[in-house]
Amino acid sequence: MNWKKSARVLTLAAAATVTTGLNAQNVDSAMLKNPPRDSWLGYHGDYSGRRHSALTEINTRNVSGLSLGWAFQTQQNGVLKATPILADGILYFTLPDHVWAIDARSGHQLWHYAAPPTKAFHIGQRGVSILKDKLYYMTSDAHLQALDAKTGNVLWDVEVADSKKGQWATMSPLIVGNHVLVGASGDFDNLQGFLRAVDPDTGKTQWTFYSTPTVDTPRVAYSGNMWMTGTYDPELNLIYFGTGNPSPVLNGKVRPGDNLYTCTILALDPETGKLVWHFQPSPHDTHDWDAVEIPVLADGLFDGKPRKMLMQASRNGYFFVIDRTNGKNMLTTTFGPVNWTKGVDKDGRPIPNPDKEPAPDGRLIAPDEGGMTNYRSPSFDPKTGLFIVSASPSYSLYFNKPADGAYGWAGADYGLWSKGVLDAIDYKTGKIRWSHELGQRAGSGVLTTEGGLTFTGDATGNFLALDTATGKTLWHAGAGGQIASSPISYELDGHQYILTSGGNVMFAWRLPEAPAAPAAKRTPTAATTK
Repeated sequence: MNWKKSARVLTLAAAATVTTGLNAQNVDSAMLKNPPRDSWLGYHGDYSGRRHSALTEINTRNVSGLSLGWAFQTQQNGVLKATPILADGILYFTLPDHVWAIDARSGHQLWHYAAPPTKAFHIGQRGVSILKDKLYYMTSDAHLQALDAKTGNVLWDVEVADSKKGQWATMSPLIVGNHVLVGASGDFDNLQGFLRAVDPDTGKTQWTFYSTPTVDTPRVAYSGNMWMTGTYDPELNLIYFGTGNPSPVLNGKVRPGDNLYTCTILALDPETGKLVWHFQPSPHDTHDWDAVEIPVLADGLFDGKPRKMLMQASRNGYFFVIDRTNGKNMLTTTFGPVNWTKGVDKDGRPIPNPDKEPAPDGRLIAPDEGGMTNYRSPSFDPKTGLFIVSASPSYSLYFNKPADGAYGWAGADYGLWSKGVLDAIDYKTGKIRWSHELGQRAGSGVLTTEGGLTFTGDATGNFLALDTATGKTLWHAGAGGQIASSPISYELDGHQYILTSGGNVMFAWRLPEAPAAPAAKRTPTAATTK
């Protein structure tokens, strides 16, 4: 390690406020494959991305009695977009340049790490990951740091991408075996998207998969960045990640063809980074509709046969069901207004309509640039077979600007109309079984539970508990701020908690304790009577 990097680590370590006395963490690969009920060990809770809790104490019959257990105020600017993780009774969560460890029972702060400020784009931060006694944190300027889970001290720091070139970091790393899987994000021209495996003990690069050609090769398309945490199938030993859009964003003429591997779902070997299969939800994207939305893994019947499926509700307005063993399409359908395609090809991919590409005189496009959905995590409930996603039916006017040339954004879009809904999609048919109005475009992710509940947030700052079977509201509470993270659930001391965030505050909800039974009235006896 050179002296500049050593100085950075020492500075970062000094920035952490430490409280001693935390329990030792020992999260191993076996726990990550089968998380205990008293934990939430990764961004999705488990490797599948389903965000479905097996806990049932809080259910459709008693959720109306949900009350606040505690609230934690970060006292920092910004909106919480991170998913907290929980190990050994301690919650860890983030804002850009900040990591907290708090007691999951009381909300009491144990330590707070503040990274030195950078000039990187602070668009958001999805959270930390854990293995053994280390936390793994992506800084806004695209460094991967290993923190001591007990103290918040920085153990090592490696640069993943050069933020000065327009790549930064938002993702929570995915831990698979002895690999920490990370990538960088960004929308500028001449950026090369990649996924990197890093040694969890040293930070040394193990392998790198590039989603687009190197910039010194003849131009096809660049970017294809990694914005979100992928998923993993331990049985198949495959990792699944979605990639970002190509660049220039709104000008596709300089990059003919499908522009692989942008806007693509990738299946990779976690040991080598070798591509096993790919499926492209948005070939030759010209609307900024990346395919980084969560690739959700589930097993179930499809056309009467047991199948291993991957499902994605994509930003471009399409819902896909894919055989995750080989990448073959099983179902493609829309889940809102879509007008940019000529239909679907034999492989289940949308066929772009050239007449709907951005033009100097404008084109009316559905959905808008924000997409039918975005970073908000969906949930899959195996009991009902419903894939539940926060959606935004929308229309926009798209323009390209020839004067901007072949670089960067190369155009503009102007939103005309949008709304927020929670859609419950039947995975076998693609039909929407119910929709729940959320107001304007909402930012909350979704959690389902075996208690028959769906938890999310609406656009006006309300936490919601819905009946998963019907979409009916059973409980709500005000957040006091924008809801931009995804709920989680865990069990401690035999009681279930629901964790949500609003603005820069974390809230823990639980059922109130049953009142203690009154003491039995004693009957006086000769021995007690004077």
